[in-house]
Amino acid sequence: MKTRQSRLNWFLIGRILLAVLTITLFLLAWEGLVRWQGYPTFILPKPADVWAKLLIVLADGSLWHHAAVTVAEILGGLALGLSVALVLGYLLAKSPTLDRLLSPYIVALQSFPVIALAPLLVIWISDGETRTVLVAALTLFFPALVNTVVGLRSVEPELLALMRSLQATNWQIFTILEIPSALPMLFGGLKVGVTLAVIGAVIGEFVGTNRGLGFLINLSRGLLDTPLLFVALFTLILIALGLYGLVSLLEYHFLAWKRTDP
Repeated sequence: MKTRQSRLNWFLIGRILLAVLTITLFLLAWEGLVRWQGYPTFILPKPADVWAKLLIVLADGSLWHHAAVTVAEILGGLALGLSVALVLGYLLAKSPTLDRLLSPYIVALQSFPVIALAPLLVIWISDGETRTVLVAALTLFFPALVNTVVGLRSVEPELLALMRSLQATNWQIFTILEIPSALPMLFGGLKVGVTLAVIGAVIGEFVGTNRGLGFLINLSRGLLDTPLLFVALFTLILIALGLYGLVSLLEYHFLAWKRTDP
């Protein structure tokens, strides 16, 4: 146990040092490019200009306000999209007939670009936040659904036959065998889903909303305030990284049974 913990600590330290080095090199290359080409601020601002704008929008509270709206919409989209994907994925995995009936329609729905559906949602749904949550849910729905179906179908038939021979109930089979077997695929789908939910929320905010980081990007683009645009983009990146890291921590915790001591 101590060996594994020590190895994990060194791994985390290495990842942190690598991240610091990468960010430092990126900022130096960015600064060097701006100085070399002599770009004006509205084309490509210096890192110092972006930092100054960040301090301004933090001080006046506008960044906190828009970021909080976007995070709430992302979480709402995750909750809606994942819940529907899990329920429908379970039904499709258990019923080949239902799978054959619904799969063509699900694939057809996925073939429509979400950005093309957003104007229609403006017509159908008046509330901007509800519309953005729906766009985020639609963006992550298909990957989450596919991973759910594949995960539930990955249960080994021998173990399933053993559980039934022991007269296990359907609930016992579901909780003891199917969920643990499907968890690796489910977490894989969730990792993809959290990043797609961020993209979906921004797409939803691009169309007919006056709050959120997507709106802030649109506003800064119209005002040619490129430092503000970079601030909004980097904030979205931090949100995506934070959500991805949270899912990774949950995966590490719930899949602890798959790891063994050396």
